[in-house]
This record gives sequence, C-alpha cells and structure tokens, in this order.
Amino acid sequence: MIVPEPANKLSLGERAAVLDACNCEQFSSLPPSQIVPKLADQGRYLASESSFYRILRADGQQHHRGRAKPPVRRKPPMSYKAGAPCEVWTWDITWMLGPVAGMFFYLYLIVDIFSRKIVGWEVHERESEEMASNLIRQAVLVEGCITRPLVLHADNGSPMKAATMKTTMEKLGITASYSRPRV
Repeated sequence: MIVPEPANKLSLGERAAVLDACNCEQFSSLPPSQIVPKLADQGRYLASESSFYRILRADGQQHHRGRAKPPVRRKPPMSYKAGAPCEVWTWDITWMLGPVAGMFFYLYLIVDIFSRKIVGWEVHERESEEMASNLIRQAVLVEGCITRPLVLHADNGSPMKAATMKTTMEKLGITASYSRPRV
C-alpha cells in the first residue's frame, strides 16, 4: 500500500535551509531548542523545533550540542532468573528492635529466590562484614552449593560490598549481583 506524502512535508530546499542554519557559525554549538527562538527573533521561521531535531537526526548530525555534559550511556543492569534451588540467593541485614528503647539487633538473612527457603540466618549485636562472610560460607556448605554456580544478590550496603565479602565470594565461586544505586 502506497501512502501519499503529507501536504505540509518540508521540501528538499527547506530541509537544506534548516541544515544550513544549524551548521552556520552562529548556531553550530546550539541545540534546536535555542536555534528556533533565535531565528524567530530575527524574523525567520524555517521549521518547528521537532522538525529541526528530525532533520538533524536524519542527516546524522543529532549529536550533543551546547555546554552541558553529554548523556552517559549505561548498559542495562544484569538480571538473573532462578530455574532451580541454589542458583540465585538474595541476602540483607535488617534492624530488629531490642528489649530496651534505642537498642537494636541485626538480623542477617539469606533467602533462595527459587524456593523462598531461608538458607541462612543469624542475629548479632553489630553489623560486620566478617559475620556476613562467615554466614555466607556456612550457608553454601550446609546447602551443598559449593560445586554449583551461585549468584548472590544484595543491596549496596557496606558489608555487602566489603573486601572481606568479595574475597569470600570469589573463593566460593559466587557471582555478585547488586541493586542499582539510588533505587
């Protein structure tokens, strides 16, 4: 099916005029959101701002313009899917109220994502990467996951990213997975 061209489509000459305006010395470092109003101040209207962007993109010129930093491209975070027990675990440390106001205990908890089984837990009076590391080691041995690849997901807390924990996970062949920052 052939679709007719819109009546208001810019001609090749009009597209060339937009590119000439964008590439002139006065506007070469400005984005279309600033070029269009400046042209309007001069009494010239070539096309809408969105048409400027569309024409620049079609001509391969839609790159970063202006003094602001260009956007940083980040790769999407890895996601892991558990298809059986002992493939993906998650763990965290949470506060538990103590018997006296202002006193807290720390619950260290490891859960298997697939079976939702609690594979390890301990309660301590302080938060420590050594205690967390020992709990991970103990849970891996008890569950018999030492020979299988295991992914351990955690947030970005200091015990989770500590050198002691990273070393333990490396020795046990565990792949670390962390939540994205500020989420």
